[in-house]
Amino acid sequence: MRKIAYIFLILLSACSTEANHIGNPLLLPIHALGNAASNAAYGQRRGQVEVFVKTNHPALIADLQAGGGTTLSQAFDIANVPVSTRAPHTLQMQSDLALYSNNLDALVVAIMVVSN
Repeated sequence: MRKIAYIFLILLSACSTEANHIGNPLLLPIHALGNAASNAAYGQRRGQVEVFVKTNHPALIADLQAGGGTTLSQAFDIANVPVSTRAPHTLQMQSDLALYSNNLDALVVAIMVVSN
C-alpha cells in the first residue's frame, strides 16, 4: 500500500505548475508530436528553398549585389521570412557575398536562419 502512495505522490508532484527544466512530464508525448510536425514542416520548407537556390543561384547573387530583387523576394517568400526582417538581413548577407557565391548550402542556411 505504501508503494502506491509513493507512486501517486510522485505523479502528483510531476503535475506541478512550478518552473522546472523539463516541464510537465505528462505533456511530453504531446510536445513530441508537436515538435515532429514542426520539424517536418521546416524540413519541407527548407527543401523547397534549397531547390529554389540551386535553380536560381546566379539571379539570387545578382539580387544580393543589388540589395534586393524579385528572385530574392521569392526565396524569402518560400522560406516564410517576415517582411520586416528582409531588408536588414539582405544587408547582412551582402557582407558575406563571396561565401554565398561559392557555397549554395551557405546561401540556403542564410535564407532559412530568419524564417518563421
